[in-house]
Amino acid sequence: MATSKPRILPWLVSQLDHGQLEGVAWVNESRTRFRIPWKHGLRQDAQQEDFGIFQDKPDLPTWKRNFRSALNRKEGVRLAVDQSKDPHDPHKIYEFVTPGFGDFSQWDTSPETSGRGSTSDIQEDILDELLGNMALAPLPDGPSGLTVAPEPCPQLLLSPRSDNPVPCSNLGAPENPLRQLLVPEEAWEFEVTAFYRGRQVFQQTISRPGVLRLVGPEVGDKTLPGWPITLPDPGVSLTDRGVMGYVRRVLHCLGGGLALWRAGQQLWAQRLGHSHTYWAVGEELLPDSGHGPDGEVPKDKEGSVFDLGPFVADLITFIEGSGRSPRYTLWFCVGESWPQDQPWIKRLVMVKVVPTCLRALLDMARLGGASSLENTVDLHISNSQPLSLTSDQYKAYLQDLVEDMDFQVTGEA
Repeated sequence: MATSKPRILPWLVSQLDHGQLEGVAWVNESRTRFRIPWKHGLRQDAQQEDFGIFQDKPDLPTWKRNFRSALNRKEGVRLAVDQSKDPHDPHKIYEFVTPGFGDFSQWDTSPETSGRGSTSDIQEDILDELLGNMALAPLPDGPSGLTVAPEPCPQLLLSPRSDNPVPCSNLGAPENPLRQLLVPEEAWEFEVTAFYRGRQVFQQTISRPGVLRLVGPEVGDKTLPGWPITLPDPGVSLTDRGVMGYVRRVLHCLGGGLALWRAGQQLWAQRLGHSHTYWAVGEELLPDSGHGPDGEVPKDKEGSVFDLGPFVADLITFIEGSGRSPRYTLWFCVGESWPQDQPWIKRLVMVKVVPTCLRALLDMARLGGASSLENTVDLHISNSQPLSLTSDQYKAYLQDLVEDMDFQVTGEA
């Protein structure tokens, strides 16, 4: 009777749980991300123990094949952080991608048994070559068999039980100055503007690392992580008592707030109260009410509301003169449905969030045009200095940034 083959993703989870893969370990308690120390075999600092995972194991070919196959299950596993070029601590972090992590019943998780020649096969050949030329190093400053390792860059899963995110400090100054946009310690600056029934009642520019929480005058749970941004009481600016009462109800139902934070190249949001919130990326002057929202901010999990990758790709296209200027302004409609085909000024509470670094990037593109004149741009992030770049330098840095983010424009729907 033939021996049944293990299902690949559960096999990988089991190997991680039991610390069977030398140097490979979970990086968070929820067991959704795992770390692979990634040291090139030709590096001068490579030690014998760096290659332990490839040696003294009689089932090495089976392990290698299973591991390769597991990492290529794109519907279930994806590369989250690539620090393989870090001179001090080269590594990669992969994460499982599924709403109900641990339920693998709907995935094709069997080891590969088909013939060669498909696109997936080609990708596995590439990974096979990498595994042949790379060494999986043990975790720095610790035993090689650890089951859980400290995560170099925080996985910001915001919930009422979350701790404050811990800043990452192992990334050196990037050669490409625009790469500061991706460094976890660098806090983006946000310009937050609030409107009650179309009237601007609040504006604040804030630059703080971690989570920002938009809250009402009655601040809820003060133990929640993040920096609260308190919206004013409508009695200060409105005279209609009926409207005033409705606005107060919406603000009260914000509860713990509308949370916004950056992780890597994406902005994430989550609502911590009862007020449903819809969002869309639009123009800075006014939201686009000609179509529906881009989505609703989830309550029980974080949701991505902006990806820097497409923005930079569109910015390059704009510089080349073959596209419209990319949008970067986030609009949130709080407590009501999105104002589709309706005047947005009729909505009780609208909030506009502008990442000023993205505004600066677009201004730089508009100033440079096709000329070679040198222009100065301030990224509006912490610890950054004004940059003087020619348009050619600027475009080259943007293209490098796209590669750093591992963002692929082709194949997008």
